[in-house]
Amino acid sequence: MENTSNNDNNLSYQSRIDLQPFKTSIDKIRSEMEKVIVGQHEMIDLLITAIISDGHILIEGVPGIAKTLAAKSIAAAFDCQFTRIQFTPDLMPSDVLGTSIYNPKTTEFEFKQGPIFTNIALIDEINRAPAKTQAALFEVMEERQVSIAGETYHFQAPFLVIATQNPIEHEGTYRLPEAQIDRFLFKIVIDYPKHSEEIKILELKSKGKAIAEDINKVIDKQELNKIRNITKEIFIEPKILKYIVDIVTTTRSHPALYLGASPRASIALLNASKAFAAMQGRDFVIPEDIQYLAPHVLNHRIMITPEKEMEGIPIIDIVKDIIQKVEVPR
Repeated sequence: MENTSNNDNNLSYQSRIDLQPFKTSIDKIRSEMEKVIVGQHEMIDLLITAIISDGHILIEGVPGIAKTLAAKSIAAAFDCQFTRIQFTPDLMPSDVLGTSIYNPKTTEFEFKQGPIFTNIALIDEINRAPAKTQAALFEVMEERQVSIAGETYHFQAPFLVIATQNPIEHEGTYRLPEAQIDRFLFKIVIDYPKHSEEIKILELKSKGKAIAEDINKVIDKQELNKIRNITKEIFIEPKILKYIVDIVTTTRSHPALYLGASPRASIALLNASKAFAAMQGRDFVIPEDIQYLAPHVLNHRIMITPEKEMEGIPIIDIVKDIIQKVEVPR
């Protein structure tokens, strides 16, 4: 059995599902991404988990730490159409979704798709767009469709939003609505690379490497859909389901929090844990999967009290405290 660190092979079991081809593909995707992304192993695993479990991702980090490169690389490995949208304060919803244009030849209005119609949409600096444009993403992210002028336009699977934001710069930015933040499966917070990793980045750059064009396709969209169907068959015991709910509901009564996580967080943990378990070669979920994923599922869905915020207590520390205190099923 493999745990979240992929290094526990002391136990053996008879799998109900043949996950070896699945795991081989995932290992190849990791290897491809690690050709251009130095370090950031956790981010790579979470990106793969999110794509398999059909969830959107919010990446937070200072400029220049490969957020855009990671999005382009994962799209290349999965052979998905990729679009980058730079959010700005003057961006209108039609600039993202598209608009109906009058065609004088047919004397009818024709819908011209916006850049959001793709497989993987990278939204750079998502918090720079005003509320009207943010609201335009609600239906896109939840329903995978756009409704304009009485017509509904559906997205082809897979469809995924990878959004980035800078945690430091606040001038010219807008706070994301809670309803929108809740639609992201994960919030991945990434930091500067280690000293040795930054040296390796320079070595790759000096050789003209570490670009998304170096990524080879591992699986295509049809294979991705097959993988998604496989993960639905991953077994999760009732006591693990209870464990998920115990963690999420504890956020609603924690004294350091004034906004807890919604049931959408429980569903996100369920879906992500199945995908993550399959990535480890297991056809069942274990508590360690939940413990690994919970901080990334919860850290953007809860809000700390002003008193604790003034004390400088990071939200992630509160999430980890909750995980430690909730009884682990055995």
